[in-house]
Amino acid sequence: MDMIARMWEVRALASGFDELLTWVCDVAVPRLEVLPQHVSSDVYSSTDHRIVVITKWRNTPENLPVPPAKLVARAPHVWDFSPVDR
Repeated sequence: MDMIARMWEVRALASGFDELLTWVCDVAVPRLEVLPQHVSSDVYSSTDHRIVVITKWRNTPENLPVPPAKLVARAPHVWDFSPVDR
């Protein structure tokens, strides 16, 4: 079974940062956490109004919902990573 880590990053408008972070934590991430292939989720924020969600998946990862446009300064970027044997 392949494990995939998906990193999702969005930049919030300064005026919408708190609301976007609440949306990520209360709406977006819980929608993923109920899926059977979901393993774990972590949410991070930065002082420059970025929010990062790192989710781990068995096989195929799912996308987070599209964030409310009125809160976003730049559309989300997404990257997938696979574990490295070392």
